[in-house]
Amino acid sequence: MRGERNTALGAFLRSHRALVQPEQAGLRTAGRRRVPGLRRDEVALLTGLSAGYYARLEQGHERPTRQTVESLKRALRLDETATVELHRLARPATPRRTRVSPHLLELLDDWTKAPAYVLGRFGEVLARNALATALHSGFVHSDNLHRMIFLDPAAHEFFLDWTATARAAVLDLRGNAGHAPDERGLRELVGELSLASPQFRRLWAEREPRGRVAPGTHFFHPGVGELELRTEIFAITSAPGHRLVAQPAEPRSRSADALVVLSALAA
Repeated sequence: MRGERNTALGAFLRSHRALVQPEQAGLRTAGRRRVPGLRRDEVALLTGLSAGYYARLEQGHERPTRQTVESLKRALRLDETATVELHRLARPATPRRTRVSPHLLELLDDWTKAPAYVLGRFGEVLARNALATALHSGFVHSDNLHRMIFLDPAAHEFFLDWTATARAAVLDLRGNAGHAPDERGLRELVGELSLASPQFRRLWAEREPRGRVAPGTHFFHPGVGELELRTEIFAITSAPGHRLVAQPAEPRSRSADALVVLSALAA
């Protein structure tokens, strides 16, 4: 990672490895230990990293991948609060995103009455308008819709119809996977979700339901409360595989008023 060192991440890793005893991690020890908790080389062993790479993480010279962050979470036995903080500090590297055309970005910016965003083929959130950015402001995993639903601590509070939304997301991912079953990005995403989310594993293994499965319509934002929004999805013909998602409220409804308030908060 070039530029400023990420010293906050290093301090976090050092403090949390000091809290884990080797016996808790299934490691044998012998003789007197000079450091409390785990040593650097032991964390490297538990996470499958080289000792040199882990040392550079603590020194703030590396930017960890998502898989590395998940491995660190397990090795350091982090609870939900500490995991969110690790993700915030790590700023995990994400795959390079496909460019969204300037004309589509202008359209998003002009769409001021409803949250709207652009999705890639496997749920990558490629762009958002201001309302969608405000609506999703509580998420750590904001770069991919499937990670938001299955991996983010905010998901169950935000998606009030979580089960319906999760089923629709899995069906959508499965349908898109049929067009590119061997694509590396898809394999990595499914692998990551399968390892980290028992709910995703269960839904992914289920028989595909007949007919359309609609995502949920009820959401909760801590700044404006409960929202009822319908989800409209439009294929972008100029960018095959990309979709524009808009989530308007019923005109003159309480949710429409709440979006006006959310827009003001965002501004």
